[in-house]
Amino acid sequence: MELDSALEAPSREESSLSGELSPSALGQAFSKILHSLTRPEARRGNGKVVALKDLGDLIEATECDRLFEGSGARLRGMPETLGQVAKAVEKYAAPRKEEEGGGDGHSEVAEKAAKVGLLFLKLLGKVETAKNSLVGPAWQTGLHHLAGPVYIFAITHSLEQPWTTPRSREVAREVLTLLLQVTECSSVAGFLRGENEDEKGSLSVILGLLKPDLNKESWKNNPAIKHVFSWTLQQVTRPWLSQHLERVLPASLLISDDYQTENKILGVHCLHHIVLNVPAADLLQYNRAQVLYHAVFNHLYTPEHHLIQAVLLCLLDLFPILEKTLHWKGDGARPTTHCDEVLQLILTHMEPEHRLLLRRTYARNLPAFVKRLGILTVRHLKRLERVIIGYLEVYDGPEEEARLKILETLKLLMQHTWPRVSCRLVVLLKALLKLICDVARDPNLTPESVKSALLQEATDCLILLDHCSQGRVKGLLAKIPQSCEDRKVVNCIRKVQQVSEGAPYDGT
Repeated sequence: MELDSALEAPSREESSLSGELSPSALGQAFSKILHSLTRPEARRGNGKVVALKDLGDLIEATECDRLFEGSGARLRGMPETLGQVAKAVEKYAAPRKEEEGGGDGHSEVAEKAAKVGLLFLKLLGKVETAKNSLVGPAWQTGLHHLAGPVYIFAITHSLEQPWTTPRSREVAREVLTLLLQVTECSSVAGFLRGENEDEKGSLSVILGLLKPDLNKESWKNNPAIKHVFSWTLQQVTRPWLSQHLERVLPASLLISDDYQTENKILGVHCLHHIVLNVPAADLLQYNRAQVLYHAVFNHLYTPEHHLIQAVLLCLLDLFPILEKTLHWKGDGARPTTHCDEVLQLILTHMEPEHRLLLRRTYARNLPAFVKRLGILTVRHLKRLERVIIGYLEVYDGPEEEARLKILETLKLLMQHTWPRVSCRLVVLLKALLKLICDVARDPNLTPESVKSALLQEATDCLILLDHCSQGRVKGLLAKIPQSCEDRKVVNCIRKVQQVSEGAPYDGT
């Protein structure tokens, strides 16, 4: 593409250097490049490649005062035109829809990104020069239009993704570093929210640019959009996030409401960040918290351990917000809560579950639910008893994470519901003694440190069980040391007896 044909210059010789172009011709040159970058082209066409080269030459040859300041109607629109060009260039380097990509497509995207990154470095270099030479807000106006597309490009290609290479990530990170330097921001968070209280950050602009690609019909056309949105959201915390709630909540719900587990997890992480960083009053307004709860709760029916882990952590932080509206007047049974509903479903899934990763995930989060409900855990005592006994019987691998967490759950359960424990003495005592014997005689390659932790936790549970039953455990265990030959088992029994008799014990 020849730039000369687009310019109204007196002669070809005068138009050879863009620094000699009139304001009108300079605007026309950028407009023609913008048209070349945005128009559809044949699959093997090279029009955009040529336009990109011409753009780099034009930026390099044009003085910064010509880019950001001057007179005339066309030049007054130069910052906006530059912003549109930057947006088109960012779209040019964006990855394509997943099914259209593949190995070759990803390598092509990385090559484009490296070239575009170098172009953005030139453009930001011009802004840096303009800061030191121009008086007035001209360069700031230009930077306002450029910052959004440049940021989206930098985040798209700086994260480790299938469409990036070490080279494209390096260039993108250089672009992000220079962008922060030009905008005088110490961090990405400062760039998004504003470095000072009276300074407006760029998050509104970024969300505005992402919005057309974050709707139900188009959000999968660019596989980077969800990652850019998620990463950007994670950088903004309270109190700044609440003012953007209307824009970030729908997009987070959209990403989480997908059939792909990867997207579900990403969306739940976004929703969890919102829960942690938006005031409860804002989430309760317009029933947002209920909408969020039902969206996350439904994922509990998907048997994928990474997703379940993300969902349970999100729900545990959401419960205090949902329960702010519940008030018990003391004249009857306390109303059931969302925590009760979730725990009931978890226990339903835990009983028949045989997949170790899911068993560990459920067990890992069970103590937090017992702590949350406290004495109200008695509502679930029968089912908890079955789950605890069932999980204590099954070997969980060298780390024994599930059994350790189940023992922690049992300790909390006895502490919170001790009046109801004595009637379950025999069942729990048998389960704990069986566990101690199994661990003491374990022929597997379980590390000694893990065995010791299991025996310690089981001993603590026996001591608590003895306290809850007014010393009955001590009597039932009295004859075991005389007939048992296993030293580890005898040591556990003696520790229980010593504590029951009033001797100090560090384990409780």
